Amino acid sequence: MEVKLAKTAGFCMGVRRAVDTVLDVAQHETSRLIYTYGPLIHNPQTIELLQSRGITAISSIDEIPDQSNSVLVIRAHGIAPDERRKIRESGIKIIDATCPKVGYVQAIIKKHAAMDYRVIIVGDRAHPEVDGLLGYTQGKGVIVSTLDEAQKIPCTEKVCVVAQTTQDVENYDKIVRKIKGICPQALIFNTICTSTEKRQAEVIALACEMDAMFVVGGKNSANTCRLTDLAQKQNTPTFHIETAEELKTIDLTPFKKIGVSAGASTPNWIIDRVMDALAEKPDGHLKKTGLMYRLWLWAVKTDLYSAVGAGCLTLASMLLQKIPVSVSAVAIASFFVYGMHVLNRLISRKPSAYIGSFRESTYLQYQNQYRAVAICSLAAALALALLSGLASFLFLSVVSLAGVLYNLKIMPRRWRFRRLKDIPGSKNIFMAVAWGLVAAVLPAMQSHHSIDAALGVAFVFVFGMVFVRSALSDILEMQSDKLIGRETIPVVFGRDKTQRLLEIILLILFMILVISYPAGFSPSLSFFLIGSLLYLWICCQLCDRRAGLSGALIEGLLETSYIIAGLGVFCWYILGRG
Repeated sequence: MEVKLAKTAGFCMGVRRAVDTVLDVAQHETSRLIYTYGPLIHNPQTIELLQSRGITAISSIDEIPDQSNSVLVIRAHGIAPDERRKIRESGIKIIDATCPKVGYVQAIIKKHAAMDYRVIIVGDRAHPEVDGLLGYTQGKGVIVSTLDEAQKIPCTEKVCVVAQTTQDVENYDKIVRKIKGICPQALIFNTICTSTEKRQAEVIALACEMDAMFVVGGKNSANTCRLTDLAQKQNTPTFHIETAEELKTIDLTPFKKIGVSAGASTPNWIIDRVMDALAEKPDGHLKKTGLMYRLWLWAVKTDLYSAVGAGCLTLASMLLQKIPVSVSAVAIASFFVYGMHVLNRLISRKPSAYIGSFRESTYLQYQNQYRAVAICSLAAALALALLSGLASFLFLSVVSLAGVLYNLKIMPRRWRFRRLKDIPGSKNIFMAVAWGLVAAVLPAMQSHHSIDAALGVAFVFVFGMVFVRSALSDILEMQSDKLIGRETIPVVFGRDKTQRLLEIILLILFMILVISYPAGFSPSLSFFLIGSLLYLWICCQLCDRRAGLSGALIEGLLETSYIIAGLGVFCWYILGRG
């Protein structure tokens, strides 16, 4: 079964801007109560998450008990001028997140209403955007939703026609032709958002190409319902779903090709869960793929692939330092990484922690088993370290304790950051440091290798690889991280700046590997490890959720950078360890 995701699926610019605005307000206005004038977006799951962040939707300012100590965010739909004036007079601080495209329509209406034009708004009567636009007409506006309503419009000398920004393009064109027939002199403005036009055109094209369509988004979302209607008009079986849970009751057997789109208010993490669920259905494409591919995805989902990757990096770091290969050191790193990854996922477990996670179902279903295996894995790592010497055991114990404390509230209550994980960008740094210590420093301790440039090269290589890989994953999860208040490096610095930072780090690692062999710091293996850097560089350039790949597949592709380092070691051995 082929599953194809529409490139335009998910948040539009206006919705993304509104969500980012309210989350920025939540981050900085810590002493004020935060409200949105109506639900910020038409997506129940996102609204629930915003409520968990202390952001409450209201329908009237009378619902705000302490108006002098509150912030009110105007959503992307905008509001009428009279409502804005009333809010301003109340003393409530206003943050305007009105979509610029909606603001453009408001400006057109305001200008022509002042020139005594009758303003015709083509849109849905119950939609908040249309209600807000009507407020700019100075009583000279009328809402038209159907051709029959357009037919009843009396012709006047001055008529101005605008559209709700998410209106159906075909429906708007029909109504405009009808109005032009009645009022030839009417001024027509095509104010439908270009994002809406592209989204609708892509849904129609997908529906014509696929055996079935799934449109993901809130049942109360007008634009999502419109996408569903457009797909159905192509005589394609179409399903409007809000979450991946609804797929459990749908028989996909008759369909060989499935298209997926989503409304402008549907977050990426919901779309990702739907894509993962479609892939994992009994008749999904994973069941028809090869055994090795399915085993590989299973290893990614259970964190075993990360453990193998840690072993590969440990092997590379030992050889970079010219110390004897120790199976014990490789095993310690693999056991440690697996145990810490799983335990930290379980310690920080809460509903929002699994947003968009392909591991959600298995971690929730088998959490006791995961916990037992993780503890045994960490115990095995400590036991092997003890066999190598007391110093190695104490060293690994300290690193393990730091890993467990990372998720625990150890700081005083009055501090803003009570856990190490609350420090912005800490996850990427602490994870990279931990991997570097276990994969590079611990093997050096076991072999009584002195602190030298070779150790530095090995540590920096492992640190850089893990940091870049984890930050790339966080770029893809920016949307959900913002919603749950997780301040990763991409959230703090933004996608573009983070991507440039990662490219600089990869360039520095490249230079270190190129120089280390001529300088005598490491063997020629350093040249063979450049392949893993080039792979990550390519991932940086192709870092896009809209590729239509499942979350597990993307995660696995990123972690393959560690395996490529192991393949570099293998090739170096085969070619004679020059």
